[in-house]
Amino acid sequence: MTKTMSIERQDASQEVELVNESEARRVRSPEEIAYERDLIQRSQAGDRDAFEEIVRTYEKKVFWIAYNLVGHVEDARDIAQDSFLRVHKALGRFDLRFNFYTWLYRIVVNLSIDRLRKRGKQNSVSIEEFPTDPATDYDAEAALRNTELGDQIRQVLDDMPDKYRAVILLRDVEQLGCEEISEIIGCTNATTRWRLHKAREMFREKWGRVDV
Repeated sequence: MTKTMSIERQDASQEVELVNESEARRVRSPEEIAYERDLIQRSQAGDRDAFEEIVRTYEKKVFWIAYNLVGHVEDARDIAQDSFLRVHKALGRFDLRFNFYTWLYRIVVNLSIDRLRKRGKQNSVSIEEFPTDPATDYDAEAALRNTELGDQIRQVLDDMPDKYRAVILLRDVEQLGCEEISEIIGCTNATTRWRLHKAREMFREKWGRVDV
């Protein structure tokens, strides 16, 4: 089993995984890519049902990316809604030669960072606030919710600068590759890898100071 990031406390023999990578990131099949492209083309032509299918495909992932960045359920829901509104407005200009999901996630990340800056990063959140609606469930986030450990990880992530938190969440929680992350954050692959290295170092250092 591959572990993306395993962190050992300096003051206790307890290992903490930021994410349990029990399954490798699934590569989309050519059929799935073709189907999504068809949905986009139909949406660009004004097919409302096609756009609603795109929303259903990505709404959980979009919510979780926003939530992991801003740490508030209602803010994450607002960001998700605003993201899809922006996509709908700009979809006619989308170039099918590019990845749709990296374009969408870039919108989500930018809106999330804007929200943090506007409120001064007052984003600590209790697990009790977390939504219990099964419709919003997403197994990859299990390490960040429903447990005291999730609160501790959240505290460490909340204390990280936005650009480092975004990279570590996209890579080690959302399981995106560095090339995909580079497209999302608008940096070179080398810059993304450097930020990821620094982010992991920062997480380990901050995690060592978390009270047991």
